[in-house]
Amino acid sequence: MTDAETKFTDRLPIRVGSRPQTTDCAPHSQIDQLPEQATGKKLSEFMIEKIASFSDVKTGASRRAPPGTVGFYLDPKCAASDVRCFLLGNEFAHVHISDDGSLHAILAEPLKSEAMEKGWAELHPLAGQPTVSPDTVMIYAPRDEKEATLIVDLVKETWRNARQPCES
Repeated sequence: MTDAETKFTDRLPIRVGSRPQTTDCAPHSQIDQLPEQATGKKLSEFMIEKIASFSDVKTGASRRAPPGTVGFYLDPKCAASDVRCFLLGNEFAHVHISDDGSLHAILAEPLKSEAMEKGWAELHPLAGQPTVSPDTVMIYAPRDEKEATLIVDLVKETWRNARQPCES
């Protein structure tokens, strides 16, 4: 665990309110505690812009989620060799912008347990099945910009975990 991960887990606050309801199958979706549609779209776009600005990241249609989902792909030259760090291929996270605004990402321990314990995430119902990393979680949709910023920070830890020094 890096110092950045330690510091982030130490400062991760408890999410206010109860956990949202979600589906228990794929596609794994959030059912309630969603912001008004225009606000949700604005928050999703905010997260997409911030996550897409991480080094060596490109966006595209998710290869692991329904149409309309924005995937985040790490440049193959910079991708860790551990497949547990990715949703599929070199996709390390995605935002369900056209559905509920939730995200799926890979959270390595101890961050995975901490995020679930503090109410920010839940394990994907297929986590650990063939071709699905056991570290796959749903991060609940943000309800405001403060939550969206915190979620970007969670995804930054996912990005750090999936990244290796880039080849020239």
